[in-house]
Amino acid sequence: MKKIILVIPAYNEEENILKTINNINKNSDRIDYIVINDGSTDNTENILEKNNINHIKLVNNLGIGGAVQTGYKYALKNNYDIAIQFDGDGQHDISYVNKICEPIINGQADMVIGTRYLDKRESSFQSTFMRRLGSNIISFFIKLLCRKKITDPTSGFRAVNKKVIEEFANDYPTEYPEPESTVSLLVGGYKIEEVPVSMNPREGGKSSIRLGKTIDYMIKVVLAIIIDSISFKKKRRKK
Repeated sequence: MKKIILVIPAYNEEENILKTINNINKNSDRIDYIVINDGSTDNTENILEKNNINHIKLVNNLGIGGAVQTGYKYALKNNYDIAIQFDGDGQHDISYVNKICEPIINGQADMVIGTRYLDKRESSFQSTFMRRLGSNIISFFIKLLCRKKITDPTSGFRAVNKKVIEEFANDYPTEYPEPESTVSLLVGGYKIEEVPVSMNPREGGKSSIRLGKTIDYMIKVVLAIIIDSISFKKKRRKK
């Protein structure tokens, strides 16, 4: 039996976090979780405390990369076999946990990404046109650089095995963590698979990525993964 934990980054999620945790408790078989309160300035901490929700409080906002890495450190320290990044805003569906873990348990993958785009019939929520365009462009460059097609490179619904938990606990990107960490694993020879999942639109609060900044975000991500791929390949050659 694999020891599995959900790593749930949360920044100003007072409208969503309790509903997310209640949904996890209702629909999963007593799965472990750790909420990383990433320096929230709203009522998130009070909700976590009042409802005895297992969490770590970060005094300062580290951003999604720093918050998720804190979760990986916790998973490593507590000897978890699989860690699943899971959003605190209600967008991810807990019923897909078994599906996203299966390739890891079977030894087919080191990381599994839950994607909206591999089988679009699986998820009615496909995000905005601009975000899909940005995702497609990032996907193109990952394939160009790493020779692996990743259909949903910005998906935050992903599971990793113990080896990757240790890797990410020690070194995890902070600027654009999902696509950059994907590139780092591909260059490092890790196996990545995708499984189709359903995702939901955010019900409350604000996304950390503003719609008006999607193009700027996409350009910066592409530049980051190009630089990363060169850097990671140089490091591998030195080993």
